[in-house]
Amino acid sequence: MVPVNKETYQLISEELKQKNVSLVAVSKTKPAEEIHTLYELGQRDFGENYVQELAEKRSLLPEDIRWHFIGHLQSNKVKIIAPFVHLIHGVDSFKLLAEINKQAEKNNRVIDCLLQMHIAVEETKFGLNEKELKELLQQLSAQPMKNIRVVGLMGISSLTDDTSKVRSEFNALKLLFDRSKMNDDFKILSMGMSSDYQLAIEEGSTMVRIGSLLFGMR
Repeated sequence: MVPVNKETYQLISEELKQKNVSLVAVSKTKPAEEIHTLYELGQRDFGENYVQELAEKRSLLPEDIRWHFIGHLQSNKVKIIAPFVHLIHGVDSFKLLAEINKQAEKNNRVIDCLLQMHIAVEETKFGLNEKELKELLQQLSAQPMKNIRVVGLMGISSLTDDTSKVRSEFNALKLLFDRSKMNDDFKILSMGMSSDYQLAIEEGSTMVRIGSLLFGMR
C-alpha cells in the first residue's frame, strides 16, 4: 500500500487555496485509513466513483466529510446516496435529475448537481453535447425541481500528452459554462485531474479532482 503523500497534499492544498479553487480528493478504491490521514490534515471533500463503496466508507469515517459522487450514477442507486451526498458531479440526463429530485424530496434535502459535458475525443466518456445541454436546461426551466440545484458543469479531458488539445477542451467547456449560467447558484466548473489540473485552473476551473498525486497510483 502506497502511503498518502502528505507533503504533496499540503503543497497542492496551499496552491489551490491561493487560487480560490476547491480540491476534491479522489479516494475511490482507497481504504478508509488513508482518507482519514488526509482528513486529519484538514481535507473535507472526497470523491468516490462507486455507490456501494461510498456508502461503506461513509459509515467508517467522520460525519463532517463532504462526499462527492464523481462516477456514472445509475438511477436505481440514487436512493443509497441521497440521504448524505454533498455534490453529484456526473449528471447527464433529465431522467437522472428527476430521480435525484425524487429521492432528495424523500430525505427532505436539496441536492447540488453538476451537469457532465462530453469534451473528450474518447467515445467511452459520458456526458452531454452542447445541444443536449441547451435542451436539458430548457426542460428544467419549464419543469423546475425544488429538491435539486444545478450548480455548474463538469468535464473530463482527453487522455493525451498533447497539452494544446487538453487546453482547448477546457477552454471550450469554460466558454460553455459562461454561456449557460442560469442563476447565482451556477458557479462550479469542475475540471482538471492529477495530470492536468494546472492547465484546467489556467482555463477557469473552480474545482479540481485529484487522486493519484495524493494517494499514489491505483
